[in-house]
Amino acid sequence: MTGTRTIDVSGLKPWNISIQAPLWWGQLSIILIEATMFSILIATYFYTRLRMDVWPPPGDRFPGLLLPSLALIPLILSAGGSYLASEAAKKNDRPGMIIGLGLNLILAILFFVLRVIEWHSLNFNWMEDIYGSFVWAFLGLHSFDYIAGLVETVVFLVIILGGRYAERERLGIHVDSLVWYFIVGIWIPIYIVIYWGPHLVETAQ
Repeated sequence: MTGTRTIDVSGLKPWNISIQAPLWWGQLSIILIEATMFSILIATYFYTRLRMDVWPPPGDRFPGLLLPSLALIPLILSAGGSYLASEAAKKNDRPGMIIGLGLNLILAILFFVLRVIEWHSLNFNWMEDIYGSFVWAFLGLHSFDYIAGLVETVVFLVIILGGRYAERERLGIHVDSLVWYFIVGIWIPIYIVIYWGPHLVETAQ
């Protein structure tokens, strides 16, 4: 009869605000799933594009480049705010967490306002044709993740302002930064596909 082997974990911290936390790895797994979904959508877009003689279809105006390009500035900078909040969470620095989350929130809202304005400049909807379906699928799915991340940031900011910033809350802020890095990072290839793709591979209409 073999004895049961046990591991003594009594010396481990209840909350580990680092990449060693199981919550961090759980969130990373979710991010990998979502990244796969976006990759499949991008691959499908190019598969469809290569089978079309005219792209975008006749009647669809190329999306503008100025507004979405300007929107990249606050979006990328918002990741810096998330990074500051994450680093402050590791150091139990409440003012640093508030500043980082606040900066993240302000820049994130600015980006989303620019996105909504840009939506109204498109002369096609998701039912118009296959191109419209792709563009709105990209915008819709990314916006869904974006709003969820935005709400999560607001929740953590309210919690910290309320005076609660124990290890559990600080771990949440640390993991939230991982989510935000993904939201920012995944938009860059999507931005190139949606806005630069039709200009770089333009066909006569």
